[in-house]
Amino acid sequence: MTWSFLVGRLFGTEIRIHATFFLLLLWIAVGAYFQGGTTLAVDNLGFVLALFACVLAHEFGHILMARRYGIQTPDVTLLPIGGMARLAKIPENPWQEIAVAVAGPAVNVAIWLILTVALGAETRMAGLENIDDPSQGFLARLAAVNIFLVLFNMIPAFPMDGGRVFRAAIALWVGRVRATQIASAAGQTLAFLFGFFGLVSGNPILVLIAVFVFIAASSENSDVAMRELARNLKAREAMITAYESLSPEDSLQAATAALIRTTQHEFPVRDSGGDTVGFVDRSAIFAALSAEGPKPRIADIMTRDIPAVPLTAPLQRALDQLFSSQSPAVAVTDQAGHMIGYITRENIGELMVVAGQTRR
Repeated sequence: MTWSFLVGRLFGTEIRIHATFFLLLLWIAVGAYFQGGTTLAVDNLGFVLALFACVLAHEFGHILMARRYGIQTPDVTLLPIGGMARLAKIPENPWQEIAVAVAGPAVNVAIWLILTVALGAETRMAGLENIDDPSQGFLARLAAVNIFLVLFNMIPAFPMDGGRVFRAAIALWVGRVRATQIASAAGQTLAFLFGFFGLVSGNPILVLIAVFVFIAASSENSDVAMRELARNLKAREAMITAYESLSPEDSLQAATAALIRTTQHEFPVRDSGGDTVGFVDRSAIFAALSAEGPKPRIADIMTRDIPAVPLTAPLQRALDQLFSSQSPAVAVTDQAGHMIGYITRENIGELMVVAGQTRR
């Protein structure tokens, strides 16, 4: 995710913090300072950091359960609206998806039990309205928030945890694609209600959650449809074979000229021997253009270590590579290992549109 910063690694998963999270901390600190001075600002900041530690633990519940099913978990990002763990894919087995979905809230239940049973904290759900009031007790507030996280995440608004359980349960009867369509529509309906309530009550966080749920539900619906299409196709049926390449020694000016001259959004980078050594996409080109200082060569801005699949590999394998890596493309190779084409998210999406029109 852009504008996110790596702060550490746990169990092989990168922990990243989005830039907007720091804005949230600043907003809370400044507001608390003007309301009650340094003491209140420190207390509120400490509570928010403890809250997000619980959110991070929640996300690692999902991550560690997904690992049990052999699913890669590259990173988790903390945002003002919560955490977002990036899984290479969602389990297609409904029971596995349920297990991964409930693992996060289960961690919050465990934290609540530790706070209440072991540490003696009370759980006052009514106190959530004044969660920034230190007189309620630090541990008591944290216990209440963890129960709230469980209840809120289990709302059947796909793709929240409860929505994933809802989708998985429906998939037991109608299949994954149809179940995703139903859950996505239900999630977007609930997102609309969240947004309406957020606007009426003046709650910007709820509005942000509503926007996130609405967009994420639509995105995952498209992803599942894409994977269903890819199940019966080979990589050769989706690859791009007509393209221009760049050289590692090419200038940024040469890349911008190619970007304007062609309809390509990404360019293979080949060395003097014809071997593909990376890819450069238009976002990298635009970023380099806007940067101060000397303009770099293509070798300085290209993405290296491009994933590759054989010509006869299932298209779903290429799709998995695209979503599990940060690469703009997946190379398609011949028997000798030379790239003869490449696959991007965009051209798989175009293939979906064509296939959908053909079936009508």
